[in-house]
Amino acid sequence: MGWRDATETTLRGLGYELVDAEKSAGGLVRVYIDHAPDRVAGGTERFITVDDCERATRQLQHVLEVEGLAYQRLEVSSPGLDRPLRKQADYERFAGHRVDLTLKLPHAGRKRYRGELHPREGGWRLVLEGASEGAAAPPRALDFGLEEVREARLVPVLDFKGRRALPQGAEGDRQAAEQADEEVDGGRIQ
Repeated sequence: MGWRDATETTLRGLGYELVDAEKSAGGLVRVYIDHAPDRVAGGTERFITVDDCERATRQLQHVLEVEGLAYQRLEVSSPGLDRPLRKQADYERFAGHRVDLTLKLPHAGRKRYRGELHPREGGWRLVLEGASEGAAAPPRALDFGLEEVREARLVPVLDFKGRRALPQGAEGDRQAAEQADEEVDGGRIQ
């Protein structure tokens, strides 16, 4: 068993999923972990904490020593908000989410696309953002297979001050929310 397989098996036993692992020059080993999808209770989203990274690091130090992997430094971290999608299971887990996709070869003169990921028979579909022309026009989509993908990453969703994205056409609601924030924050910043 190689160090990568041993790392994956160890993390699975701890309740984590190996997102990626790399060994670089200078003896640096980087491991990116996430909570295993089957261990997330009730479908609620959990994030990797410093305690999770510490727990995984302590166990992996022993495993890498047993595997005989010479390294100088071990880094364990979360995959970040723009989590990469590498395996079929990643695509299945994040179906319905917004994704940035880079193809190996250009399609219609482009390699990079952004849209919502959906499964389809025999592959995947990316419903492209801003692709429809008016309400009656169907959205454009890109159908692809995993073998065509160079890189795919989740589009980060940032929620500052607890604000949630409002549906399109809810500008009046947005203005009311901003006005309420100004009252709470003590007025306008000048």
